Amino acid sequence: MASTTSGGTTDGAGPSRTAVVINFALVYLIWGSTYLGIRYAIATIPTFLMAGTRFLAAGIVLFAWGRWRGAPALTRRNWRDAAIVGGLLLLGGNGGVVWAETRVLSGIAALLVATVPVWVVIIEWVRPGGTRPTVAVFAGLALGLAGLFVLIGPGAFTGAGGGVDPLGALALTLGSIAWAIGSVYARTAALPRDAVTSTGAQMLCGGSMMLALSAAGGQLSGFHLRDVSATSWWGWVYLVTIGSIVGYTAYVWLLKNVSSAKASTYAYVNPVVAVLLGWKMSGEPITPRTIVAAAIIVAAVILITLARSRPAAATPRARRAA
Repeated sequence: MASTTSGGTTDGAGPSRTAVVINFALVYLIWGSTYLGIRYAIATIPTFLMAGTRFLAAGIVLFAWGRWRGAPALTRRNWRDAAIVGGLLLLGGNGGVVWAETRVLSGIAALLVATVPVWVVIIEWVRPGGTRPTVAVFAGLALGLAGLFVLIGPGAFTGAGGGVDPLGALALTLGSIAWAIGSVYARTAALPRDAVTSTGAQMLCGGSMMLALSAAGGQLSGFHLRDVSATSWWGWVYLVTIGSIVGYTAYVWLLKNVSSAKASTYAYVNPVVAVLLGWKMSGEPITPRTIVAAAIIVAAVILITLARSRPAAATPRARRAA
């Protein structure tokens, strides 16, 4: 794992094809399974207590590993930006998923989180000096919103019921926006160059924030380890080792070594993996509405990502200069 997440180059010119393929496979499959792992873990562990201890444990391991391998000490600016990125990605993004999974199915959560590339487009558009989306991207945005409407169901707006819990959907949407902001900020943030150390620092900061929120919300009072079921323990261990140490490190590596459009393609596969695992292992129903919404959302993400990955056409001034 060290060769794929902290380097993986063959000649110093860029990442090797093998390293890219391995890290994509890790993010594709592992992150699709973490939604079910979260559902198991929070069955008997309070939400933010589970998430905070998960990321703190993984962060300690990764940060110690990075420093042991010779990574330089972090500067004050490194810690500041690691706290910002960790707060947005973990406290905001993952925290929204963890809380929402107390109200919605794991497969539905994955489908709503698949809209992250949509929010990335919007954030890159509205930020100072941002880029206006193309017509194809606008079409993808409209398609994604239509998919969300189908998934949540008109009952959420009319009060008739029968759709996805609106508060859970809102938490997932806000979490996706926080994740998108953090992903955009991370590209220019003063983070450590070593992927392992950077990941560890982000987890230490984000995990500490989650624990503080857990304590402020009273989740520590009355909690006893003896009340945690074996299934929740296995879910927590899986999230620490596979979901965080392996999966999150692979994502941080991809952000450093491939384009953002390519890195965001995990949104195609994660919902499929999550829905199938939720159906196979937890008996979560797959309704016709879910299938239709999944097709619309994934199509929207593909349209947006492909449009963003195409090189922009040269302007008349650039053509004249050429």
